[in-house]
Amino acid sequence: MENIEDELDDRPDPNWSENAQAAEDDEVLEDLGLAGQDEIRAIDAALVRMDEGTYGECVTCGEPISEERLDILPYTPFCKVHAQKH
Repeated sequence: MENIEDELDDRPDPNWSENAQAAEDDEVLEDLGLAGQDEIRAIDAALVRMDEGTYGECVTCGEPISEERLDILPYTPFCKVHAQKH
């Protein structure tokens, strides 16, 4: 995350074609940064659910989330049915 912020803070190149590429690169970096922030929030929320003893339960219906689903996406707050609705 810090590397992405550092890259975005770099001054633009005076060459126009280089600026176009840099702007495109910046968009990709911003998207990666936002995705990283979202993932961190989801992990933090999963840790809270662990502390509360509700980890592995769907936050919508309270049913258990399958182990297979948690193996793939350990911080998911939803069972398969409710994940499709979100």
